[in-house]
Amino acid sequence: MMGRSHALSGWCAGLAVAPLVGLTSVAEVVPFAAATAGYALLPDLDHPGASASRLLGPVTGLISGAIRAFSSVLYRLTKGPRDEDSTGKHRHATHTLVAAVLLGMLAASLGDRGKWAVLAIAVTGLVLAADALGDWIVLVVLAAAGWSVFGAALPGTGAADAVQAGLTQIGGWIGAAVALGMFVHCLGDSLTRSGCPWLWPLPIRGETWYELRLPKPLRFSTGHWCERMVIVPLLTLGGVLLLPGALQAAQRLFDATSIWIAGQS
Repeated sequence: MMGRSHALSGWCAGLAVAPLVGLTSVAEVVPFAAATAGYALLPDLDHPGASASRLLGPVTGLISGAIRAFSSVLYRLTKGPRDEDSTGKHRHATHTLVAAVLLGMLAASLGDRGKWAVLAIAVTGLVLAADALGDWIVLVVLAAAGWSVFGAALPGTGAADAVQAGLTQIGGWIGAAVALGMFVHCLGDSLTRSGCPWLWPLPIRGETWYELRLPKPLRFSTGHWCERMVIVPLLTLGGVLLLPGALQAAQRLFDATSIWIAGQS
């Protein structure tokens, strides 16, 4: 899938899962969803042309090269008797549930080290998301953070206390955001013709890197019209309706419109 599709799917997943991890207010849900959107791009660090690999020029390019080399070695060491003859660089090591869980645990562990580690992880996710979706997501997150800082979400606290409390809250869920984003990326790639071996190292039909895919008639290639004209618009709509209070507002608007139409007839 395209980077924008991955980021939008991460955004939607973050909005949907946030209440399940105890996040309910806009000031909590929006940063979580933004981080999930950003980390939904992280698995593609194993591709030199991906936006995540080009984000910081030579720095992320070097990281991408190291990940590709590691993935290639891991593939050769663990491939099953029926796995294809592949380099094992793209859509392998980083495109697994194991990688998502391990990176999520690492992020959670780093988040426990203090507010600066939490901030670095959250900002990295936000930068990744903005690179794929545009600056609007930064403005949305800043608006949500401002709402918290100026006391709407945390009444009775000063700005400094609100920021500290906000970082503490983020530290509690940052690992979940990283893991969820990476896993959603894998699910998205499973919609494509190439599939995604996210159940590695579980052996399936003689393959430890078995690519999970949709039934053949439902698969599409990356950038296909189905992705651009169907999936992206649906994810965009979902990304709006899943915002806290959005469904209720839409229902009120629908009811008001219905009453107005009835009054005109």
